[in-house]
Amino acid sequence: MKRLRIFQIVLWSLVAIVGAGLLVFGNVLPFRSGDQAVDASAPVIGKPFELVSHKGEVINNAALKGKPYLAFFGFTHCPDICPTTLFELTDLMNELGPVADKFNVAFISVDPERDTQDLLKEYMTAFDPRIMALRGNPHQTEVALKAFAAYAKRVPTEGGNYTMDHTAGVYLMDANGTFRGTLDMHEPRETRLHKIRNLVAGMS
Repeated sequence: MKRLRIFQIVLWSLVAIVGAGLLVFGNVLPFRSGDQAVDASAPVIGKPFELVSHKGEVINNAALKGKPYLAFFGFTHCPDICPTTLFELTDLMNELGPVADKFNVAFISVDPERDTQDLLKEYMTAFDPRIMALRGNPHQTEVALKAFAAYAKRVPTEGGNYTMDHTAGVYLMDANGTFRGTLDMHEPRETRLHKIRNLVAGMS
């Protein structure tokens, strides 16, 4: 009985220590709002950039303010993800009807060497005319990538050609140019529509 009593005291002492530890360390864990953690060390998304649209217009982050917008990176020689995303966005915009007039969509090229303005102009005829394709010189492209904390890398292929490895998510930016999340084309359709409607309504 004495040994059992000692064991119980030791066990409860350990429980108390662990509980105190959780309280202490719980206060230093990232703050959670709903089911999304806020990481103070995360890179800032929405920094300044300046590019040119496939219609020849100079577009920068300041020009896009005042209206929510969706932005994603890609290139015209992309075999699947980029055109699929553009077709999906075109379809979503069609279903949203008049709501689609209340936000912009920017397709930012990560391949300025091949994606000339003329090529982008022709490429975009297959998608919703409200979607703008943006390009810049190598330096402007790099600045745009950093503005969204995005990634792009040239990958050599056979025959001296190359493809581009890049960030594939769609950024959701509010009317103030503040990052509000991402749109994943693998999500249920209703989820994507809900996110866009909330963005337009000014909800985070």
